[in-house]
Amino acid sequence: MAAKHQSLLGVGVYTVPEAARLTGISTRTIRRWITGYTYTNRKGVTHSSPPLWERQIQPVDDSVALSFRDLLEVRFVQFFRKEGVSWAVIKRAAECAVEIIHDSHPFSTKAFKTDGRRIFADIIQATGEKSLIDLAARQYEFPSVVEPFLFQGVEFSDIGIAPIRWWPLGKKRRVAIDPERSFGQPICLPEAVPTAILAKGYKAEGSVDAVARWYMVHPKSVEDAIEFENKLAHAA
Repeated sequence: MAAKHQSLLGVGVYTVPEAARLTGISTRTIRRWITGYTYTNRKGVTHSSPPLWERQIQPVDDSVALSFRDLLEVRFVQFFRKEGVSWAVIKRAAECAVEIIHDSHPFSTKAFKTDGRRIFADIIQATGEKSLIDLAARQYEFPSVVEPFLFQGVEFSDIGIAPIRWWPLGKKRRVAIDPERSFGQPICLPEAVPTAILAKGYKAEGSVDAVARWYMVHPKSVEDAIEFENKLAHAA
């Protein structure tokens, strides 16, 4: 059991089901990626596959939680998997990316966003994996394919390479996932009211203006919260 005194402030805290809801990736898949798993091959030999990266939040009483950085990293891994890259190759690619970028969560960094093509080329050279070479060949211009999905709405600080906020509906909308606020749960800014509360209020009342008055928020915050929560519900 890990120490119980780890600080969770500014990290963001998500259960596996919450992470699945926000990313659209199954709980089983996320758990395998962040905790590792064992399997038995056709010859009856049992093998262990370790986690893809070290989580920021250490387990307490066998509980498993993801940080904001973990949440964004699983989106990148899912992209690789959808493109047919094997678990073993992704693991090697992640290890190489850590060495190149010097960050425990390399794929979600500003460095990968701004210079993904070169970094990806370095990873291919280091691993020599055919599946990655084929992926690069299909994409040709790496950032033009990856950025619209992986980095859409992701905000970075002026200093450093770590992401600081995710605007899942886009930066011109009000829904934000910010590890510095409400432990990273989806909120509407600038009022910092959880989207789930605003959406539930609308479901009960049926009036955007009424909910806006109750919680002293702009009606646009209520509208964006409703849209966001409906998208999550339809994706589930």
